Amino acid sequence: MAGEARQFGSHVRGELGKVIVGQQDAVHQLLVALLCGGHALLEGVPGIGKTLTVKVLARICRLNFQRVQCTPDLMPADILGTSVYSMTSGAFTLRRGPVFTDLLLVDEVNRMPPRTQAALLESMEERQVTIDGARHPLSPFFAVFATQNPVEFEGTYPLPEAQLDRFLLKIRLDYPKAEDEVEILNRYQSGFDARELDRLGLQPVETELLAAARREAGAVRVEEGLFRYISSIVRRTRDWPALSLGASPRATVYLMLAAKALAVIDGRDYLIPDDVKAAAPPVLRHRLMVKPEADLEGVTPDHVVSEVLAGVEVPK
Repeated sequence: MAGEARQFGSHVRGELGKVIVGQQDAVHQLLVALLCGGHALLEGVPGIGKTLTVKVLARICRLNFQRVQCTPDLMPADILGTSVYSMTSGAFTLRRGPVFTDLLLVDEVNRMPPRTQAALLESMEERQVTIDGARHPLSPFFAVFATQNPVEFEGTYPLPEAQLDRFLLKIRLDYPKAEDEVEILNRYQSGFDARELDRLGLQPVETELLAAARREAGAVRVEEGLFRYISSIVRRTRDWPALSLGASPRATVYLMLAAKALAVIDGRDYLIPDDVKAAAPPVLRHRLMVKPEADLEGVTPDHVVSEVLAGVEVPK
């Protein structure tokens, strides 16, 4: 095994560490999203570095980057683009929106109105957009990394289930540990400024390394018993007593892909049950709908995933 994925992961973690303090689990899961070519939803309270993390990640990976700051009056054309009539040529030309990029950061996605949320669905699923009846392909590296504040915050719109299901992972960023917060203060006292990334000497990865790492992740071997294990985990969520909605077949596929990415990051070309267990919470948590009565009792999707994993027999 050539080890491109492990090399890629090590390089990205090292360079991100020049800017982002802590958040190791979140960074690990972002690497999984990149290796799978999937979309990621980052959730956390304001001010913990969600936007900055994605911005730096794009720079390190040499990916074209665009950002959309969501507001309640954002229209679909503000993201996709629109046809503009030219008086000189007498024809319509496409003015491309920010979706025509590699990595699209949709900041505070749950402040986007439902109509505009729906406009992202085609680009997320088909890697294309349709404008005035014409289809326009997107970059093969196209991915949406969306940030959101917790849905109970004022002025937000819950994302529809159909859109949530398009996200490979839901990544949670928590408050930093005490020692990490002290390190943040030390860095700013020493002159660090998140608005001046050019001064930090970030070293991008080699141009072909991400593509090679993705091929390596796709080639990970999966035994028949692990197919059944992954399927059993997802199917168990569909009749779980505390849930009104379980995970979809798309979740079954995504769980396998994310687990394979974790395997190559660890330097293996074969899948083990621990990879599946590690991938299950970020892959499944946003696809599970807890019943209102269970929610009142404090049941969360992460609790359910933990109980499901404990109840499914691990293959030998």
